[in-house]
Amino acid sequence: MNILNRIEKNSGGPIGQYMKFAHGYFAFPKLEGEIGPRMKFRGKEVLNWSLNNYLGLANHPEVRKADAEGAAQFGMAAPMGARMMSGQTKYHEELERQLAAFVGKEDAFLLNFGYQGMISIIDCLLSRRDVVVYDSEAHACIIDGLRMHVGKRFVFPHNDMAQLRVELARASELAKEQNGGVLVITEGVFGMKGDLGKLDEIVAMKKDFDFCLLVDDAHGFGTMGENGRGTAEHFGCVDGVDVLFNTFAKSMAGIGAFVASHKYVVDYFRYNMRSQQFAKSLPMPMVMGAFKRLELIKTHPEFRQKLWTITRALQKGFREEGFDIGGTLSPVTPVYMKGGVDEATNLVYDLRENYNLFCSVVTYPVIPKGEIILRIIPTAAHTLEDVDYTLKCFKECRTKLLAGEYQKPMPSVADK
Repeated sequence: MNILNRIEKNSGGPIGQYMKFAHGYFAFPKLEGEIGPRMKFRGKEVLNWSLNNYLGLANHPEVRKADAEGAAQFGMAAPMGARMMSGQTKYHEELERQLAAFVGKEDAFLLNFGYQGMISIIDCLLSRRDVVVYDSEAHACIIDGLRMHVGKRFVFPHNDMAQLRVELARASELAKEQNGGVLVITEGVFGMKGDLGKLDEIVAMKKDFDFCLLVDDAHGFGTMGENGRGTAEHFGCVDGVDVLFNTFAKSMAGIGAFVASHKYVVDYFRYNMRSQQFAKSLPMPMVMGAFKRLELIKTHPEFRQKLWTITRALQKGFREEGFDIGGTLSPVTPVYMKGGVDEATNLVYDLRENYNLFCSVVTYPVIPKGEIILRIIPTAAHTLEDVDYTLKCFKECRTKLLAGEYQKPMPSVADK
């Protein structure tokens, strides 16, 4: 079959099959205006809980000024070329030094994008003789990176340390036979459920097994730990994490990422990571803006404290009202409900149209049929009044859901 004919018949794939009624509303919605708790959705102001702007830096005046000055001084074109060839600058090097020092590693390497970065880290680290052991709820970027690995991999049930030990024993035996090594991959904060990877327990297993530990701490950087250095700081096991990945797209409210490790490991990345060897260097405005964001994270702990004030109030309120928010130990706040796709769609439609409240929804086919997750992301820019209003809205919508009011055909939003 012709490739384009197959795509045409496929009707958009598992999620894309819903695009005719979902596009522009439930999928690819347009939030407009200044980034923050109040934004415009289809011409109406909504209370927004759907952005990973954890520390509220996206529209901080010093950040906006740094971004503008970086663009004015250098433009978006500089530096031209990949870093290995012509795109290296003293600013890229200095930012790497500061990031490495902040997370407690010897060196760091800037990456153009988070998703691409994790795929590239995995591809660069592994040979065909190496064996991977990873958490079953690892992010899509980890799964896609592993798809490039031609060697063996084992998966352990989410945060199941007993089964991880079993898989480590299997992986270690196979790696020894193949003259390879073992890589364990997990996350600091799991972005869907908000629970934490058991980094301290995994690091403790190094007494019994020889493995390298790679941690994706995209949601932990800036939010977790006494100084915001991440989930490894929270658990007190920074030295036990061999390779640490962080993105600028969450707490840093920007674009880009970095990987931190021993100097010899980072040097290996510099000279072997193909996505950076053959891609243009991170533009100067983004680099200069990252300096200011990192400075604010280090010098303004009150941003993180405010984030946790809002997070604790929100999560305490949900639990007291009988909502199931799982085992989250981070700002990520999933609210679990029961219902089909129609009910999920009507529930979200009601929240957006009648309560002016915007949050993300996850339903089948991303999660099992009959399950609904409403994902709330608190930030330092939200207020306790926002929390109170949101709890009120969710209580009223839950009553409607249980009463069967959302069991009707999905609304047409094409003309909304």
